[in-house]
Amino acid sequence: MNVQKLRLAQIGSGYWGRNLVRNFASLGVLRAIADVDTVSANALARTYDIPRVTADYREIVGSDDIDAVAIATPAETHGRIAAACLAAGKHVFVEKPLCLDVAEAGRLSADAAARGLTLMVGHVLLYHPAFVALRAAVAAGRIGRLRYVYSNRLSLGKIRTEENALWSFAPHDISMILALTGGLPERVATHGGAYLSPGIADSTVSYLSFAGGVQAHIFVSWLHPYKDHRMVVIGSDGMIVFDDTAGGPGKLQLYRHVVNVSGPVPTVDKVPGEPLAYEAAEPLARECAHFLDCVTNGATPLSDGREGIGVLRVLDACQRALVAGVPQTLA
Repeated sequence: MNVQKLRLAQIGSGYWGRNLVRNFASLGVLRAIADVDTVSANALARTYDIPRVTADYREIVGSDDIDAVAIATPAETHGRIAAACLAAGKHVFVEKPLCLDVAEAGRLSADAAARGLTLMVGHVLLYHPAFVALRAAVAAGRIGRLRYVYSNRLSLGKIRTEENALWSFAPHDISMILALTGGLPERVATHGGAYLSPGIADSTVSYLSFAGGVQAHIFVSWLHPYKDHRMVVIGSDGMIVFDDTAGGPGKLQLYRHVVNVSGPVPTVDKVPGEPLAYEAAEPLARECAHFLDCVTNGATPLSDGREGIGVLRVLDACQRALVAGVPQTLA
């Protein structure tokens, strides 16, 4: 199928969905928007010259003139809507998380495979040019053996009441960490606090332990005085910092600090950071184009159903650890 002949509908056009609308419209494939807020959806349709708006996503599911859908609705609805779309023979892009249940995610992935349909999860930072360059540098051994990773995703808002900060923010960091380590952690521990809404954690810190001794931790919060989206990757021969709040060459820096342990007390020789080159491109634009390429050419998405399941398994274990107050192994 030619990309320009692909007919896609956007289900959910709110806070994040409107960004998907913009990108899929620019790629020339968007034919319809489904959203209960038809006033907002119609405004978007006028802006991007989209011919069709409906308040009921089921109208999209039953349409023979739609080949694929992008889902950006509340997380608790992802699984139900994705299942209906797959059953109707449509390729599916669904914003993170794939759904809220590991078993349900497995059924979605298996159903897509059985029907020969593309199922892709919106783990957008896997497509960030700076992370792509970081991942390539680690794989090429530029910092030696991977030792540990820490990732901060902090800001003031957007505060949610239907899901906690772990489920809202951490999927991004988990997807990147799993891409760097190449496997799932054996054990996780999570601690957090609910300060604004009972039972909804506003901040969490998660510790991930991998086979071979690699460690990672993830700090997420929507109750933080400033924005900090930063990943630090430590290896035996160097360190890389991906600071997504920085611009230009400051976004991705390689450090080759030398730690001398030959004497009675370790000493550190610090050196300036070395900028790592990365492509200038919008991560979401790359992600949307990748989905269309996978649909039209039958390629497997970088963030396919299996990758989505892996992220969900880690999220599920972290949530269990948060509730129980003790570390958990992955089920």
